[in-house]
Amino acid sequence: MTSTPGSPGAEQSAASEPPRADQPSILDAAWGFSEDTNRYPISMYHANYILPLRYTNRANDQPFSPVFDAANIPDQNLDAAEAKFQLSLKARFWTTEDRRWGLWLAYTQQNQWQLYNSEISRPFRETNYMPEVFASWRPDLQFAGFDWKLLNFGFNHQSNGRADPLSRSWDRIFAEVGLERGKLALMLRAWTRLEESADEDDNPDITDYYGHSELNALYRWGGNSLALMGRVNFDTGKGAVQAGWFSAPLIGPLRGYVQVFSGYGESMIDYNWNQTTIGIGLALNDGL
Repeated sequence: MTSTPGSPGAEQSAASEPPRADQPSILDAAWGFSEDTNRYPISMYHANYILPLRYTNRANDQPFSPVFDAANIPDQNLDAAEAKFQLSLKARFWTTEDRRWGLWLAYTQQNQWQLYNSEISRPFRETNYMPEVFASWRPDLQFAGFDWKLLNFGFNHQSNGRADPLSRSWDRIFAEVGLERGKLALMLRAWTRLEESADEDDNPDITDYYGHSELNALYRWGGNSLALMGRVNFDTGKGAVQAGWFSAPLIGPLRGYVQVFSGYGESMIDYNWNQTTIGIGLALNDGL
């Protein structure tokens, strides 16, 4: 018997249909896994944004570490309000014909700018540099109801490029898994720190605050995106959470962006500083 449109049989048939094969994959699009994509793309990596106004409840006027005592660092007279922006790009420099395997270079730079602090000549308070090199693989497997789309393995360096006593840096080996289900994408990254000699390590306790892993979740709906980040060291109980809302595009790729951060390590100089910040501005992408 043929079901007519609108009949119970037709509704049951439509409800039981599997997802359409042509529905776009969030991670496939972000990582250029389709065979018809450019072999060597340069694309946005983490979120690219500018927050003309970012406010903190606790300005870190005298940064310290176990190596450098705050008492020996002059008070910086920082304002609670400043600007913050981030640039993040990745480039694939080798891939297989089916795009399932690839080698990548990436670079992320984050800046905090005391834009409104005329008393200290509006300096850039902090600049973080993070180059990365890694290999990617598209497993295309099912895992716990999710599509396992991505596995990365690589190395990154993160530092603020400053002289002692404000120098902060570390090197890591990392592995990263990318999963998705419908409009939800999850990125779980775990790392191990490469040890430095005691006389060269500016922040020997950094993993007490950053931990050994980070989870990022992104949910898209109606052109909007909600991004969540969380990390914790289960031994020390210290970590951080960040939430971001990206609006639907306003002009071209530009979106409204609101960012809220709470915990340790918003930047390298603040790795052991607990604060809550909120910023508002514009973004070019939502981190994928």
